[in-house]
Amino acid sequence: MPYSYGYYSYGEFLANNIYFLLLIPVFLLSIWAQIQVSGNFRRYSQAPNRRRITGAQAAEAVLRAHGVYDVPIRPCRGNLTDHYDPRDNTIYLSDGVYGAATVAAVGVAAHEAGHAVQYAVGYGPVRLRTAIIPMTQIGSRFSFLLLFIGLLLYNQSLFLVGIILFGVTTFFQLVTLPVEFNASHRALETIEGTGLLDEEETYGARKVLRAAALTYVAALLMSLLQLLRFVLIFLSRSGGRRDGGRR
Repeated sequence: MPYSYGYYSYGEFLANNIYFLLLIPVFLLSIWAQIQVSGNFRRYSQAPNRRRITGAQAAEAVLRAHGVYDVPIRPCRGNLTDHYDPRDNTIYLSDGVYGAATVAAVGVAAHEAGHAVQYAVGYGPVRLRTAIIPMTQIGSRFSFLLLFIGLLLYNQSLFLVGIILFGVTTFFQLVTLPVEFNASHRALETIEGTGLLDEEETYGARKVLRAAALTYVAALLMSLLQLLRFVLIFLSRSGGRRDGGRR
């Protein structure tokens, strides 16, 4: 038994060291992404667009360009709280976007309209993401609880269930990437095609949306890193238990 316990300790020690070694660059990427989002949004929120197009008007233009006419556009409180809610099929734009005629407002609003278009046309990844939401909600609520109990009690079955549930939430983040990238692509394509912004302004909107997309990449990497840590711990304990049993 002492050998088995030592095997567990070494395996978990190795898993934790790999985790913390990789955590440093991922954590720095997350910080840099947040800085880029806030910095670019602040910069281009102070840059009026030449056509004086507000965020609400930009969202409406993207919807019209894709033949979508039944999505309301409403203001909401907060900063960077802009979102499309498929439950009531409504685009919500924050105070700094809805009525603001800035480069950032057009970019953000057009992006949210891109999400509305995805639902309207039945875009594959957004349908998949919607389908796994119930399982993702279960995973986000119970995965860490089961992982903690499994670690504490050395219960491999509970720990494995926790890993599976956490894997579902990680998969959800993975599916979110093409959804976000596609929404930005639709937004920028419409902005350029309809002339909502000129070339220089479109460059600014692109920077805002790229910075926002980077935060999703950083979140996925962080989740994948945690999942790797849990899997390595599970494998080390399983291997240690088998070897301990032979001894």
